[in-house]
Amino acid sequence: MGKGKVSREDWTMAALRALARGGVAGVAVDRLARELGVTRGSFYWHFADREALLVAALETWELRATTDVVSTVRALDDAWARARALFAEALGSEKIAGLEPALAAQTSHPAIAEVVARVTEARLAFLTEIFTDLGFSAQDARHRALAAYAAYLGWLELRRTAASLAPETQPNEPGSSVALDHLVDMILTPPRPAAPPAAKTGPTAPSTAPQEPERSN
Repeated sequence: MGKGKVSREDWTMAALRALARGGVAGVAVDRLARELGVTRGSFYWHFADREALLVAALETWELRATTDVVSTVRALDDAWARARALFAEALGSEKIAGLEPALAAQTSHPAIAEVVARVTEARLAFLTEIFTDLGFSAQDARHRALAAYAAYLGWLELRRTAASLAPETQPNEPGSSVALDHLVDMILTPPRPAAPPAAKTGPTAPSTAPQEPERSN
């Protein structure tokens, strides 16, 4: 295959698949060239070096998995529709299985740390916006955003590391849609009003009211 037949996007997507499989060490130019069926010359046609490829791949992930998703969901008119669309997109089928947990485990690399931090900040801000639009207070919206994002990361980690123990986390597996709906309902359900404090029982406290003096006969 000639160098013009493989695009820059082909290389970045191959790099993202390699990151999911083996972290930063898996992004090896020769290995990716074999996967794409081209020579190293094709790589240098698009990138100055391996680090440039890695940065381009991370920027592609940020754009598609966060910026584009936020833009699409925010365009929906109804607050509940936005919330459900966001969770359906986030917890549905992964474009590259295992990529997000792999990136979270590789934040010792400066380029990955920078992008993961930026993505996390943007996602938490949008989740807070989602819950605010649903009528939660500023503090409750922030707390639910944190809980929702933690649930999202845990769901993907279970999908990656415990497929046989938690098959409901796998897309298109029996029970997966019911389990996912249950998770979303838990996250979106408003809190129940706090129960009034129970009446105290026990000895009655002595009265502090002034006593009428005894009258003499």
